[in-house]
Amino acid sequence: MDTISCQETYQLMKRLTTEHGMIRNFHQNVRMDNWEVETDLFPKEALEIYSAWNLGQDISSEDKKKYFSAYRGGSQGDYRDGMDAKISNIVACLTLFPHSKRAVITIPNNSSPAHSSDDDAKCLREIHFYLDGQQPNATAFFRAQAADIFPKNIHFVGALISEIASNLDGEVKPGVLHYHATILVADRQ
Repeated sequence: MDTISCQETYQLMKRLTTEHGMIRNFHQNVRMDNWEVETDLFPKEALEIYSAWNLGQDISSEDKKKYFSAYRGGSQGDYRDGMDAKISNIVACLTLFPHSKRAVITIPNNSSPAHSSDDDAKCLREIHFYLDGQQPNATAFFRAQAADIFPKNIHFVGALISEIASNLDGEVKPGVLHYHATILVADRQ
């Protein structure tokens, strides 16, 4: 499978969901050298605000009011719970055990989400991190992905990998994301 850019992945998702509707078990290898995919729904500032919020940073009430909405992901796109500790754990794991298979972030931490609860039905389920040399790479598992929401999710994953990379020794840039979604649809309708 070819490794393509985030922008090319977004275009592929849009094309496939237009041609075929729902896609089961979508996967793509994605270069994480530029994870910013701007759209009308997600201009650059909205992407940055959502990523900062999911990384556990404080966001002003004005920015929340301006950018946050149910259509842009709502509670299903809230990945913040314990994120500082999770990032610290990944950095420690990859620093002490560079070949570890345990550098994993799970979202959420409860074991059996209620099918009727948007709060429990997070789209992003797990991210497994590993080093290729010194370059951090990841494998992400999404329960579901709306192509329209992909720009927000890929920006967060890129920001997360970059945050981890910045805490590892040396000048390290994010590598490749092995992206998996069990269901890919065009939009949240």
